[in-house]
Amino acid sequence: MQIAFIGLGNVGLPLARNLLKAGHQMTVFDLDPERAAPLVDAGARLAASSREAAEGAEVAVTSLPNPAAVAAVVPGETGLLSALGPGSLWIEMSTTDEADMRRFAEEAGARGIDVLEAPITGGANRAWTGEISILVGGDEAVFERYRDLLGVMGGAIEHMGPIGAASVVKVITNMLAFVHLWASGEAMMLAKRSGVDLAKAFHGIRVSSGNSFAHETEGQLVLNGSYNCAFTMALALKDMRLAMKLGQETETPLALAELVKNYFEQAQEAYGEDAWSTQAVKILEDQLGDALRAPGFPPLLAGMGGETDNAAART
Repeated sequence: MQIAFIGLGNVGLPLARNLLKAGHQMTVFDLDPERAAPLVDAGARLAASSREAAEGAEVAVTSLPNPAAVAAVVPGETGLLSALGPGSLWIEMSTTDEADMRRFAEEAGARGIDVLEAPITGGANRAWTGEISILVGGDEAVFERYRDLLGVMGGAIEHMGPIGAASVVKVITNMLAFVHLWASGEAMMLAKRSGVDLAKAFHGIRVSSGNSFAHETEGQLVLNGSYNCAFTMALALKDMRLAMKLGQETETPLALAELVKNYFEQAQEAYGEDAWSTQAVKILEDQLGDALRAPGFPPLLAGMGGETDNAAART
C-alpha cells in the first residue's frame, strides 16, 4: 500500500519502520528531518510537509506528541485530510483528546475518508519488536478490513468500540501506569530503608501480587539510574491532564491520580520537560537523599533502538 506516516518520534519511527520492512511504499514527514534519515536510507520518501506526504496515499498515519499537534496537522483545508481522497484511511496513533478525535473523524467522514484511532500502549521498546499493544476505536468493519495492516505494527490489537473509546482507554492506561510507577518507587524505597537488597526486592515484587507492568519494566530503569523509558515528562503530564479532564467531565473522583500528577509536576519543575517520565521517582530519591540503585539492571529495555542505532532513545 501507499502509506504516509507523519510523526517520527520515539514510537512513530519504529512503527513506520515496521511498515516499510513489510514492503509498503512509504512517504514520511517530521518537523525534524533528521529523524527520517533511517527510513529514507531504507527506501522511504521524505515529504516537505504533512499535507504533501498525504497526497496520493491510501493510508495516512499520524503519531504526534499532543492534541495541539494533531489539531495543527490534521483538519482544515491545509491539513492532511484535505490531501486524502475518498476511500482512503486515516489512522491516528497519538494519545489525544476524545472530543477532538470525534470532531476530526466527522470531518474525515464528510470527505469520504475512513478513520481508525489506534493509540499504542505497552512501552516504546515494544514498538521496535512489533509487539506493542494497539487499542482501536472506529467502525468495526473498517477495523477488520485493516486489522492485518495494524498487525504489522503491533502485537495485541483490541477493538474498544466507536471513535473516542480507544482515546479514553488509552488515557486511563497511562494514568494507571504513572500511578503504578510512583507506587513502585515508594515500595522500593521502603525496601531499601528497611535494609533489604534492592535487586532481591525487585524480583520478589515482580513475582508477587504487588507486581505491575510499570514495576517490572520501568522499575529496572530506575535501578540502573538511566531512567531512559523514551517517554518524556511533558508527555506524561499531557496524559495525566487528559485523565483529569475526563474525570471532571464525567464527575469521577481521581484523588490518587491527582496526587501522582502533582509529583510529576514537581519532577518536571526540577528536571525539565524533556526529562524521562521515569524520573518522577527521582523526586523521592532526592527528598530522602537515598538513590534506588542495584547492579545487573539495563540502561534500556530489551528491543530499544531496533536496527537504527538506538534512534528511539532520542528526544
